[in-house]
Amino acid sequence: MTIPTSNFMAILPEIVISIYACMILVFEPFCPKEQRHQFGYFSLSGIILAALTSFFILKLGNVYAFGGMFILDPFSTFFKYLIYIGSGLTILLSMKYLDEEDIHLGEYYAFILLATAGMMIMVSGGDLISIYLGLELLSISLYVLAGFKRFEGKSIEASAKYFILGSFSSGILLFGISLLFGFVGSTNLGAIALFIKGHALDPGLLLTMIFMVVGFGFKISAVPFHMWTPDVYEGAPTTVTAFMSAGPKAASLAIFLRVFIEALGGIKTEWTTLLIILSVATMLVGNILAIVQTNIKRMLAYSSIAHAGYALIGMIAGGPDGTFSLMMYMMIYTFMNLGAFGIIILLHKGGFHGEEIADLTGMAKKYPLAAFMMLVFMFSLTGLPPTGGFIGKFYIFMAAVNHHLTYLAVIGVILSAISAYYYLRVVMVMYMKDSEKEYSLATSPAINFALMAAFLAILIVGIYPAPLISYAQSAITMITSSAP
Repeated sequence: MTIPTSNFMAILPEIVISIYACMILVFEPFCPKEQRHQFGYFSLSGIILAALTSFFILKLGNVYAFGGMFILDPFSTFFKYLIYIGSGLTILLSMKYLDEEDIHLGEYYAFILLATAGMMIMVSGGDLISIYLGLELLSISLYVLAGFKRFEGKSIEASAKYFILGSFSSGILLFGISLLFGFVGSTNLGAIALFIKGHALDPGLLLTMIFMVVGFGFKISAVPFHMWTPDVYEGAPTTVTAFMSAGPKAASLAIFLRVFIEALGGIKTEWTTLLIILSVATMLVGNILAIVQTNIKRMLAYSSIAHAGYALIGMIAGGPDGTFSLMMYMMIYTFMNLGAFGIIILLHKGGFHGEEIADLTGMAKKYPLAAFMMLVFMFSLTGLPPTGGFIGKFYIFMAAVNHHLTYLAVIGVILSAISAYYYLRVVMVMYMKDSEKEYSLATSPAINFALMAAFLAILIVGIYPAPLISYAQSAITMITSSAP
């Protein structure tokens, strides 16, 4: 059996990331403790090399590798670059933090890279089996990372909760896949779409669709599958929380979109109704419960739940503009969420953790630049101009209006206004109160670069979004219902 060279070229970025992860695991035991920060730069070089590889293999065009199990197209490449950005910024934010928490181990970076490889496999999945394998590689890595602070009960509890609930959701998703295979006789997305088009609607297919909504809904923290998010976000190391809130959420939404539009597009009317209910419930619960939080990590956890609801509006709208709005939103969300968590990471120095909203009191007087960055990130999460968050929400809501879902856009706008209360409360604490605590920031060249990159990206996209809009529009290969 001869496998075309183009198949291996298509998965070359995934191979690069996996090799780097394995090399870290091999060499870490021989590395002195004081030199372990070098693994951060090493893993970052692996991400840069994978990104360059993705750029050079674009000339291959659309490739359906390994019998259609792996798809290389502009849509998957867009999300891979988003994943590279999320993983790269996480590594930069992590190096100083790991030193402060005395958990600077090489396997941390290895698991970040393995999770990155899992996300990359997910967004390029053309078959439910390859999608599931990528999802499990991501999930297992995150289970370990969530409990990386093994000396803290909260971290162990976060890992245990995430593992138990994540295993249930993975089992439900796998059961849905097995049922679908029983109906169709294939797990290929194109074959599933052809089967649905050629057969009358079967109640069994609706049951399968519900199981898959549950599985993917858990990964994106949609209500009512969100119960793990606040506890895991609070208990996990802050850098891991930042990572989980960006790349994995974007990758899960990307494959949620691909599966439901490409494979289950024939029953769009049925799953649209279900997703509308989920979207409204997710926006409502996320925004309302965020108001009462005093821990900023829990507040951002409920915020991320609400943002999953906004992103679902783009998926519900569908079509090129719905897909485009979702892609834009997740790229912007990655920068602003990692930036917000980056400011929290700055406060981790010595015995001061800065995980309560009150811990940011008076920051504007002591550290005006850090406070101004946090202000921009909070404004962006609210959706205020001239930040990138405004651009993201504008296109999401516009896609809803264009597809006669005006009521969804109105609900989203109202709940965005409610979210201003808890986002601007952080700004008020920083600028309008005096601090009684003495603390210093855990700055380093790496974390300074990551924060400045996120800060500038949010402002540039908010003021001049044309390049990102052009790239996102060019990356839309309207996910078709069949593969060659």
